[in-house]
Amino acid sequence: MPDTSNDTRTYTDTPWDKLEPGMEATRTRLCVADDLYVFAHASGNLNPMHIPEADGDGDGAPEAIAPSAWVAALISSVLGNDLPGPGTLYLSQELRFTARAMAGDTLTAGVRLREKGADRLAIFDVWVSRGEETIAEGIVHVQAPARAVSFDGSDVPGLTVQSHRHFDALIARAEPLPPIPTAVVAPEEPNSLAGALLGARHTLITPILVGDRAKIEAAAREIGADISHLEIEDVPDHRAAAARGVALVHEGRAGAVMKGHLHTDELLSPIVARETGLRIGRRLSHVFVMDVPGLDHLLMVTDAAINILPDLETKVDIVQNAIELAHALGIAEPRVGVLSAVETVTPKIPSTLDAAALSKMADRGQITGGIVDGPLAMDNAVDVDAARTKGLRGHVAGRAEILVVPNMEAGNMLAKQLSFIAHAEAGGIVIGARCPVILTSRADDDAARLASCAVAALYASHRMPPP
Repeated sequence: MPDTSNDTRTYTDTPWDKLEPGMEATRTRLCVADDLYVFAHASGNLNPMHIPEADGDGDGAPEAIAPSAWVAALISSVLGNDLPGPGTLYLSQELRFTARAMAGDTLTAGVRLREKGADRLAIFDVWVSRGEETIAEGIVHVQAPARAVSFDGSDVPGLTVQSHRHFDALIARAEPLPPIPTAVVAPEEPNSLAGALLGARHTLITPILVGDRAKIEAAAREIGADISHLEIEDVPDHRAAAARGVALVHEGRAGAVMKGHLHTDELLSPIVARETGLRIGRRLSHVFVMDVPGLDHLLMVTDAAINILPDLETKVDIVQNAIELAHALGIAEPRVGVLSAVETVTPKIPSTLDAAALSKMADRGQITGGIVDGPLAMDNAVDVDAARTKGLRGHVAGRAEILVVPNMEAGNMLAKQLSFIAHAEAGGIVIGARCPVILTSRADDDAARLASCAVAALYASHRMPPP
């Protein structure tokens, strides 16, 4: 039988009366971390020895050992797909494991028919190897299919693992940087305080807590946190606390501002104040940095929190801000898709005119550092097949890394749909000011809070590299 490493997704069996001793088949599979997560959920076996990045034996290092049952399942895939193939049913299996497989190993499972018996019994010698090393071997009894069967597996639903690998990479890049002294405004309830402390534990920020001391200390007691080593500026009024956070930046004591338990407009009001705020000339804008399951790159959405109905001039700043942030995150030439409802320019939809203008402005050097294209509808901005169907070519269509939305309503809905329907993690900051402004939400989990701090740290380092 041929090697079946290249899966065509169409499987044809060898019925029992066509089986002959000596027939064999093999199938090769790369074991990846996602396989271990999927097996853990499917089997319910959450043994940390098999969970990527978990330390199962307390030695200080993750093991990421493939479960033996997962290795055995590779044999099942050969029997069920190739020999005998569709219609095969297990009767028994006896295996001996001689070595452990790890995430990153390329494994080959093989079966060889030893003999046939009554009632469509087929007995196979089976093995799993890693290169020249056999790591499992044994014998399997199956009931072979009675008649020829073919099966098209292309319609079997796929799986997407929500692993936050893009956020993990951001945090790993940011942790070696010096922590940013950060004015955390009104961390007066457990979630907002815990987010700041989490960033501190990962050496991303050094919090300066600005707000009502009594409420901050009560929140710390509620989560069992020791904050005695942290500086607290006792400012009970929220607007005054936000103004004090801005003042700490002007005094050179803080390099970032972080939102705690207060309204966004209360935080931003002193930041955008013309005389005493943190403006540097360009319009402020917010960028969501999103880790979307199944997407092989970070996705940025802007502006979904600051500019309600931006005009063309404001959109130029929004695009340039996002490109600058992408550079800080390691994207040398980000692909920017300017969104509208359609991908054709029409005066009936003003956002298509703005998109076309932004694209042309980038062509002429009025927007720099990225590739800008628009208008693009959402589907043909992020899906290559959808873009091709519409006849769209170029570097951005289907591959956008930054999505520029027509207005705040569209951006807010898009970001929340990605978070609550597509299960994306979303961190984000406000840029265009003297320092990054970290906007967190009460709905954010630990991954999102950490990612926001990491994005701020990378952006601050990019703008003011260490000497």
